[in-house]
Amino acid sequence: MTAAAGRHGLRVLVLAPGPRERLLLQEHLEATGHEVSAAPDLAAASALLERGEHDAALVWHEAGVQDGLAALEALAGRGGGRAPILLAAARAAIEDAVAAMRLGAADVMTPPFAPDTLALALARAVETTGRTPGAAGAPPEAPAPAGAPRRAEDRHRLLTASPAMEAILARARSVAPSRAAVLIQGESGTGKELLARYIHRHSDRAGGPFVAVNCAALPETLLESELFGHEKGAFSGAVRRKAGRFEQADGGTILLDEITEMAPTLQAKLLRVLQEGEVDRLGGTAPVPVDVRVISTTNREILAAVRKGDFREDLYFRLNVIPFRVPALRERPEDIPFLAEHYRARFCAEYRRGELAFAEGVLEELARRPWAGNVRELRNVVERGVLLAQDSHITLADLLADEAEAGLPGPEPAGDTVLKLDEMEKAMIQKALARTQGNRTHAAKLLGISVRTLRNKLADYRRAGLVL
Repeated sequence: MTAAAGRHGLRVLVLAPGPRERLLLQEHLEATGHEVSAAPDLAAASALLERGEHDAALVWHEAGVQDGLAALEALAGRGGGRAPILLAAARAAIEDAVAAMRLGAADVMTPPFAPDTLALALARAVETTGRTPGAAGAPPEAPAPAGAPRRAEDRHRLLTASPAMEAILARARSVAPSRAAVLIQGESGTGKELLARYIHRHSDRAGGPFVAVNCAALPETLLESELFGHEKGAFSGAVRRKAGRFEQADGGTILLDEITEMAPTLQAKLLRVLQEGEVDRLGGTAPVPVDVRVISTTNREILAAVRKGDFREDLYFRLNVIPFRVPALRERPEDIPFLAEHYRARFCAEYRRGELAFAEGVLEELARRPWAGNVRELRNVVERGVLLAQDSHITLADLLADEAEAGLPGPEPAGDTVLKLDEMEKAMIQKALARTQGNRTHAAKLLGISVRTLRNKLADYRRAGLVL
């Protein structure tokens, strides 16, 4: 990657019809510090590119699946005519490559799509246009006037209309250039990882890697190898040397998610990494120096864990140089309708549901709910509502189908007719099956229930002489 691109991550639009291809390109680009907006079709890509907020676009081309050449021609000149467009061709013939260049493609990429290769091609394309990397539009999370639309395509962007959150983002920007360790506390689903990524993007390490590790997801023995790496033969199954996540994050940022779940023995080793700036691989004979900024998160009260002896006090002081606490969604009510509308627009575009709107009174009802799962729960509820809506409006019944399944009090429909709970349950199942073309696995996911539960419900209906 060039020096310019290394200092500033690019904002890249990816157009690919399949989720596998979108995820592949997105993960590769994010691994080298870029921000990615993913579009499933030409209409969505055109709308995003026309906003002029992207530094470059990457279009997938695969014969019989995605005509990248037609998409390239349609997108040429969008985004103010400034954003270069590259073609990622799964199987490109020579004539396809020639046609792509004639249509204005800045480059044609072919497998393997290695992160460094993609990053270098993008940097060259952007520099050729004379654009400043990362300068498309305003900074993604810069405070905006009340009511002003915000750019919200990238899944790692932290969106807010809350003054309390804006103050947190302002503080994050001020401390981002330092190397000081950051500790972020908050309930699950509030956006702690998004804040960590925000700090990384606004730091002088933005061109370096951002590596996230969930300390609660692996047992102690595996987590040690994952964090610090191992040498060949260090243990049974160690058939080759493996660099740990600290080494992978060298020159960038490592996020230690749910740090309070780390075992005491690993806490001691982590403390040494913070003190000495080096890691010891399992089975290694010499320490490996690393230059890493550490950001930690937890959904527990870390001081309570320190007092109980579950977390080392000296490590706590090392990690808590710059503290943040992300408020729960119920503590920032301005964000509830703002985020609900954002996710409605996002999922309408993603699932090609047109211009669905919330039914009257829905946003007010959402604002009254406690949101124990915070932003993550709100996002899932809105996604379900977009998928289950039957007409031009998203109703409470569409949004709260899981509560009907669980036997909780549900919303009453407009008018004098009140559905019984079993009737509402049946209606929700019918909607889910219709929306997924009868796919029970997908329908169960939309409803928030297990496939077994859905099968049992359908069996009950059949026994009662009902056919869905």
